[in-house]
Amino acid sequence: MVSIATVEQMAEDYIAETGEALCGVMTAALIEKGVPSMIARALSERACKPAARAGAQQVVSTAKKAVKKTTSAYNRKYKAAFKKLAPKYKLKSGKWKKNGFKSAVKAAHKAVKK
Repeated sequence: MVSIATVEQMAEDYIAETGEALCGVMTAALIEKGVPSMIARALSERACKPAARAGAQQVVSTAKKAVKKTTSAYNRKYKAAFKKLAPKYKLKSGKWKKNGFKSAVKAAHKAVKK
């Protein structure tokens, strides 16, 4: 699995490269129209750089959002029933008896059904 930091870095690199390419195109177009080269470079840098940073931040912010899972009513009831019944299917040491876990699961589902 790729870490979020890696995704952030990849997004920033890609957007920076794309931004630089766009700045170059913009500079060439301005020079072609007759704008002095120094002014064309300054204008293209000023126009392209903030957009690249904003794009990277947007990609990173969408990557960080995690979907929060909600538990169903049945799952909450099952959890409570399992916790209540589990000790009956365990040994004194805390280990599960033979087929204890399987039996505890069955019993908890049966208890919730009632």
